[in-house]
Amino acid sequence: MRLTLPSCLTASLVLLAAAATGVGAANPEEGLFDLEDLRVKITETLPYVEVEHAGKPVILMRHQEPDHTIVAPYDQTARDCPPYCIQPMQLAPGVETIGELELIAYLERAAKGEPILVIDSRTEPWVSQGMIPGAIHLPYTRLDPGHAQPEAIAELLEFELGAIRLNALWNFSAAKTLVFYCNGPWCGQSPTNIRALLALGYPADRIKWYRGGIQMWEQLGLTTVKPSANADD
Repeated sequence: MRLTLPSCLTASLVLLAAAATGVGAANPEEGLFDLEDLRVKITETLPYVEVEHAGKPVILMRHQEPDHTIVAPYDQTARDCPPYCIQPMQLAPGVETIGELELIAYLERAAKGEPILVIDSRTEPWVSQGMIPGAIHLPYTRLDPGHAQPEAIAELLEFELGAIRLNALWNFSAAKTLVFYCNGPWCGQSPTNIRALLALGYPADRIKWYRGGIQMWEQLGLTTVKPSANADD
């Protein structure tokens, strides 16, 4: 396999991009691609982007086979509700609902070191089927008071999300921008995280929600990766 890459990319990036794939995801290993002349681009002027996942570079692109179709489990249209009920377009005042291009922009900004976390809120076995490159795995159960102890949630706020503990109160002036996603419009895992954070006082304008989730990500043939070995459980 040979990929034509910009001179700024190393050979190791070729291997990482080929290996970092999930079910139905864009996979450079499935064909010979000139990354500067892709048939299926992200946008007319954006063929692909470079992001980091678990500290390693990954090429985020779309599937190049015109006859490629979405596969299980995201080809299913009927799931029991509850629990798989359709979520609203706006979860709460101030929380921005975003699409794929906005999410990709956040991934690029996070890769440049900005205080942004893209968070996959799903539990197993969902997350093992593939996640968005550049995201971290933080299952909703670790932030949900119904599943996690208050002190464990407090430690996440302080050491992962940038909040400052002031005895029983929180200072969110340095809190990170959080971009949540889960399975899609029928999944309640990331909405559970978002509502829990809002209840704790996390600023709504620092919370973003990719409502389409993996369902729409796969529908568009975008790259997914397997969770890293040291991902949060």
